Amino acid sequence: MANSTLQDNTAFASNQWGEDSQIWQNLKTAIASSSGFQRWELERNLNLIEPTTNLDQLVSLYLRETLETLAY
Repeated sequence: MANSTLQDNTAFASNQWGEDSQIWQNLKTAIASSSGFQRWELERNLNLIEPTTNLDQLVSLYLRETLETLAY
């Protein structure tokens, strides 16, 4: 019985991670296609300076700067 519960919890956690990962992928794509993100990227010439920077890093930086601005 305990083994079954452990397997159920492991399956749930694995499924939850997969769902979270898919949500982040969709959110990241939506943010990257927004006019605000595209303007932010152009203003900083990030697409020209760091062409190897991945989308995760760019979106994270954009969100951090945006939240810092809002908090100020």
